[in-house]
Amino acid sequence: MHRRLATGMAASTLALITVVGTAAAADAAPADEPQVLASWTQTSASSYNSWAAARANRSAWNAYVFDWTTDYCSSSPDNPFGFPFRMSCARHDFGYRNYKAAGAFSVNKSRLDSAFHEDLKRVCAKYTGGTKTACNSTAWTYYQAVKAFG
Repeated sequence: MHRRLATGMAASTLALITVVGTAAAADAAPADEPQVLASWTQTSASSYNSWAAARANRSAWNAYVFDWTTDYCSSSPDNPFGFPFRMSCARHDFGYRNYKAAGAFSVNKSRLDSAFHEDLKRVCAKYTGGTKTACNSTAWTYYQAVKAFG
C-alpha cells in the first residue's frame, strides 16, 4: 500500500511540475524582446514614434514582459513653463525600468539619457525665438539632471 501511495504521489508531483514548467514557459518573454526594447530606446524620432505607437496599443505587446509604468518626470514638472515633456519622461522611464529589470541598465544608461535629451529637443523644435531658447535650456537642465542623478 505504501508503495502504491508513493508511486501515485510521485506521478502527481511530476504532473504538477510539468504543468507549472509549461505555464512558466508560456509566460516567458519572446526571444526578440531585447531587440524590441533596444529599437524603442534609440535617439531617433522613428524610435520614439515606434515606442509611442506601441504604448498606445499595449495589448498588442502582452506577450512581452515590458514595464510600462511611469511617474513621468518624477519630482520635476511634467510641463515646465508649458513645455510638454510628459511623454519624453514616460519613454525615459520605460527605458530605465526595462533595462534595470533586464540587468543591463549600466551599459544602456548613457544612450537612454541621450534619447531623453533628443526627445526633449524635438519638443522644443516646435517653438521659435526666445520660447525655443527657453525650451532648449529647460531640456538641457532636465538632461543634466538625469545624467547626474538618474
